[in-house]
Amino acid sequence: MKPNRSWIILPALLALFISGCATPRITLVSGDSVPLREYTLEGTEKGKVLVIPVRGTISDNPKQGLFQEKPSMLQEFVAQLRKAESDDQVGAVLLKIDSPGGSVTASDLLYHEIVEFKKRTDIKVIAAMMNVAASGGYYMALPADHIIAHPTTLTGSVGVLFLQPKVTGLMEKIGVGVDVSKSGKNKDMGSPFRKTTPEEKIMFQELTDRLAKRFLDLVRQHRKLDKKALAEVATARVYLADEALERRLVDQVGYLNDAVRKAKDLAGLPREAKVVVYRRSEYPNDTVYNTRTSWEGGRGLSLVDLDLPASISDLQAGFYYLWPVAAGQ
Repeated sequence: MKPNRSWIILPALLALFISGCATPRITLVSGDSVPLREYTLEGTEKGKVLVIPVRGTISDNPKQGLFQEKPSMLQEFVAQLRKAESDDQVGAVLLKIDSPGGSVTASDLLYHEIVEFKKRTDIKVIAAMMNVAASGGYYMALPADHIIAHPTTLTGSVGVLFLQPKVTGLMEKIGVGVDVSKSGKNKDMGSPFRKTTPEEKIMFQELTDRLAKRFLDLVRQHRKLDKKALAEVATARVYLADEALERRLVDQVGYLNDAVRKAKDLAGLPREAKVVVYRRSEYPNDTVYNTRTSWEGGRGLSLVDLDLPASISDLQAGFYYLWPVAAGQ
């Protein structure tokens, strides 16, 4: 008689869990309950440049962990700003952005938190764009005192995307329907269970245009673009770094070490001022290129990171400051 497989698997999982609790780098439980701690990447003199990586789709939804929910990108980002605000040695914050954007509200909240952070402190904010800093990823960079793009960065996509998934064709094929009772004719507008009416399409387009105007107004305010330049940007195309520089969407094309030097210059810090990060556990061979904050199951977990969705269809219905091509990779 063959042994029950569950009696073999269960003890193995239990042993793994126990060993994980004893070893910091092998754990089944999220390390998000561990407070953020400061780690120095380089430098020895007084004054600090704090590096905050922002990677993935921007969202204010909590992340789903193995056994518990983890803080959202927004919550983690604000936690880092609050910690920096309480340290009078921090002279500059370097946002290392690698994001195609995300939801309209989450992108705007990140923008708002950076603006308020700057109002409350004398700390300089520098945005360093990596692979992609498009749509909401560019939106959050707007309040920065200096924006530097990597030579291969894709940025721009200044616009709004309204996603409205539909399942009507599938429902017809399998013979499924939905009965709806509503208090007003527009109560179920955007429903995935029926086609959008021409009148509703006009209303959704008006909402999209108003949100796009908000984005463009902020670009005009922060980047001082004239009407001609703004009209081109409003087409929502993406630009390589040198094209973005020509259109004054960024201030400089360079590398991450250039961004660190610029941060020190703007903050009046010495060349050997410390470059620090906030993490939840120590990471071996740590450098400014690392986007991780803690170890879990033998691999690093990003602090300000929601992994890119497998496809654009994984996103919920709603309005997005998002470049969908990058989000679908």
